[in-house]
Amino acid sequence: MKQALYIVDVQPSFHPPAALVAEITALAATMPSIATVERHDESVTPFERQLGWKPGADDPSLVPADRIFIKHGYGPPRDVIEYLLSLKLDRVLVCGIQADTCVLAAGFALFDAGLHPTLLPWLTVGSSLDRSGKLGARLWKHHFGAVLAGPEALRA
Repeated sequence: MKQALYIVDVQPSFHPPAALVAEITALAATMPSIATVERHDESVTPFERQLGWKPGADDPSLVPADRIFIKHGYGPPRDVIEYLLSLKLDRVLVCGIQADTCVLAAGFALFDAGLHPTLLPWLTVGSSLDRSGKLGARLWKHHFGAVLAGPEALRA
């Protein structure tokens, strides 16, 4: 099965647990990987004006990936989708920060592009609404179906 890892917003502004960063880094070394990093630009996405909060203006990805893409807002930029389509994958494994917002938005974009998004819930945390990520995993299962139970399911 041809697959790639899509890492969503594992960056300093979101304070990811060190163990999460280490586990995602280890997995990223085993397959093609991409990461998105949310960067603040109020002229593009009104985080501060509308939500009273903003991500960093120059946060790096805390996980080394084959390709890093900068995004503004919840969803991935079009170049992420185009790149993943060019790989002709069977599925895209998704993990990262904000299961119920940015990770879910990535799932919608991937699904709409026919890329078979598959959530790795043990490598995903939620937003401040539900840091456990359980709400995001339930929403993902409802909308896309593909949620792996644990690391052993990666080989299936």
